[in-house]
Amino acid sequence: MRWLSERAGIMQEHEKGLAYLLALGALIGVGQLMVSKETITPRLAVGRAILGSATSTMAGVVLMQFPDLPLPALVGLGAGLGILGQQYLEAWLRARADLLGKK
Repeated sequence: MRWLSERAGIMQEHEKGLAYLLALGALIGVGQLMVSKETITPRLAVGRAILGSATSTMAGVVLMQFPDLPLPALVGLGAGLGILGQQYLEAWLRARADLLGKK
């Protein structure tokens, strides 16, 4: 996060928001992996970080409706949407894999 904070001085406000959302999503994804009972592998850790980053950036859609939303509110929305989105996508992908495995 220090690297992100140093770069924040030269970034525009919307770039800062996106960078914080990506970092937050990655941390959420790795955090969820750490509290699960699954065996931690590099592939799983990277996959969860990518999925968390992608889903937390959905909060950027909120900015279209509320462009003056403060950064802490945006990050909070990103965290919530990131967690919900990751859970939904993971369940959907597992169901799809089960369906494909039965054919």
